Amino acid sequence: MTDVSSNDSASASAAGRGTILVINGPNLNLLGTREPEKYGTSTLADVEQLAATTAQAHGFNVECVQSNHEGVLLDVIHAARGTAVGIVLNAGAFTHTSVALRDALAAVQLPAVEVHITNVHQREEFRHHSFLSPVCAAVIVGAGVFGYKLAIDYLAETL
Repeated sequence: MTDVSSNDSASASAAGRGTILVINGPNLNLLGTREPEKYGTSTLADVEQLAATTAQAHGFNVECVQSNHEGVLLDVIHAARGTAVGIVLNAGAFTHTSVALRDALAAVQLPAVEVHITNVHQREEFRHHSFLSPVCAAVIVGAGVFGYKLAIDYLAETL
């Protein structure tokens, strides 16, 4: 788990609003080098910094987690029940395959925003279906890594 929360005075005031959990699934650790023509050149560290800066501007802390393992993502979502006020989730390919992640999101009853860097509706047919969308408050697709900022902005406005 990577915690990119800041420890400065602005972050201290963020404790009052809580923590937004940013979860990245399989292959997102390769951002910046994986198919840059599709996913761009921003790295996972860049995404985490963008999330931290955006959350802090709204008075929230952020915790960022990336795993290529579905069970780890499930455990992180379950643990969020008592520690986070909202979730931003880019589940990568698990979006299209994981009923377990869908059930975990429904179980924790936290507002979640599904994010995809590319427009999945312009890609292969199997990417057009999401098991997660029905239990998410919002879905952001095709906005590049800027989608993470939009997701945090949305949560900040609705929490």
